[in-house]
Amino acid sequence: MSGSSSEVQKLTWRQACAWRIRRQYLDQRAGADSMLAVVSRLCGVHAQVMSAAELSLWARVENLERTAVRRALWEERRLIKTWAMRGTLHLLPAKELPLWHSALATSRRYRHPAFWKRCFGITLEELDRMTEAIGTALDGRVMAREELAREVGRLTGSNAFVAGLAQSGWGTILKPAAFRGWLCFASSLGQRVRFTRPDTWASRKPKAVATGVATAEVARRFLGAYGPATYQDLARWWGGGGITMAKQWIAALGEEVSAVELGGRKAWMLAADCRQLCQRHSLRSVRLLPAFDQYVVAASPHAEQLMPGDWRSRIYRPQGWISPVLLINGFMHGIWRHEIRQNRLEVSIEPFLELPSWARRGARREAERLASFLECKLILYWKN
Repeated sequence: MSGSSSEVQKLTWRQACAWRIRRQYLDQRAGADSMLAVVSRLCGVHAQVMSAAELSLWARVENLERTAVRRALWEERRLIKTWAMRGTLHLLPAKELPLWHSALATSRRYRHPAFWKRCFGITLEELDRMTEAIGTALDGRVMAREELAREVGRLTGSNAFVAGLAQSGWGTILKPAAFRGWLCFASSLGQRVRFTRPDTWASRKPKAVATGVATAEVARRFLGAYGPATYQDLARWWGGGGITMAKQWIAALGEEVSAVELGGRKAWMLAADCRQLCQRHSLRSVRLLPAFDQYVVAASPHAEQLMPGDWRSRIYRPQGWISPVLLINGFMHGIWRHEIRQNRLEVSIEPFLELPSWARRGARREAERLASFLECKLILYWKN
């Protein structure tokens, strides 16, 4: 890795935030035709709540059409919805699926025998047999959960563990198949969620990516979007492999990465990014980020550095819920919520501290943008 200890660049959190919002299109939105490029840059978009995923892209893409995300998912099939980092739902570019599947296949997140025996009464061998059956069942087909469970039972000749497949509302038992590239979401039929295989669903059939190439590229992309970052940042974001994995992935980049000192701690950036690091300190960036936004998710291990006080519990809430955030110059300065009532959009913004007038004006403009995106009349409330 490049640089000796005497050459380590010292960065402030202000500089780090300035760089991150630039890389994540939060200082200036991308062009309207850049949605897929934005998803790629972000290493996927968190999609536990689809409306939040759409707003994450609205916050970064200029003049995004309200139907653009769903059209790319279900009609054009240029986006794929599947389980990825941390075992959570993400939207990923269809053409990049081999990269992500190759890296996800290395994860040990779902390889703990005691968990499967305790929660589903099956062994790892039975899980592997069922996972392969899922891939076979979905090849060229679209199935609801119950249909998939019946077909897996037929293919394996056993119903001993199929009940878990039909009843696991959180999809845990389906995630190993998603990690292997054998399962993704298809369009729903009414209220019925359906699944299929990404290699027969996606509009493009890209080539496979070697494991070492894939993990290096994932680390490279993470540092490119969320750096400067520590080993802990990468490990927490990936969610399977821990600090040892993070060290190995970053080390594999060799001279491509440089050590920096961020707020007194060692962190890593791409060497090319260090040379281009944004030095401006007079930013005036304001965004209304939705729940589960990638910027906030990735910042979790060091979020206290990005707040004007002890406000973590207001953003990172129980059961994994992450609140919508008022982001000012890359710092989390408040929370907000919105509700649509008929043709009215009611937006309530709650700053943690008193805001300068330019920040309040910026937040109002973002609320107006949101009302236009949702085709509603805006009613804005400030909660102080």
